[in-house]
Amino acid sequence: MASDKKILAFEEVSQHNKTKDCWLIISGKVYDVTPFMDDHPGGDEVLLSSTGKDATNDFEDVGHSDTARDMMEKYYIGEIDSSSVPATRTYVAPQQPTYNQDKTPEFIIKILQFLVPILILGLALVVRQYTKKE
Repeated sequence: MASDKKILAFEEVSQHNKTKDCWLIISGKVYDVTPFMDDHPGGDEVLLSSTGKDATNDFEDVGHSDTARDMMEKYYIGEIDSSSVPATRTYVAPQQPTYNQDKTPEFIIKILQFLVPILILGLALVVRQYTKKE
């Protein structure tokens, strides 16, 4: 890696998000991976999808080899200014409807779905019995 650490702002790094100009942020370090775009085993789309954000999780989730990690040194261009990186948004769960413990409407419908056919069958048998000629 270079001995002089160049500090880059997140806004500057995020502008390099094209096939011919691609920079990534991995573990607080900035890499210009433009020369590696055609050679990347996962294709250039994988690298492009990691631009404009901290790509550390994307990089680590794949499980890159030691050789791949060693290759990163030649693409190193500087450090990211951590104060310029936007805060990650925390997940906010959607508001759940209140829980209906007795589920009265659903329960009544299910009972009616069971009872109505039985009542119709019973009524049909009663009508048949009374209208039957002896």
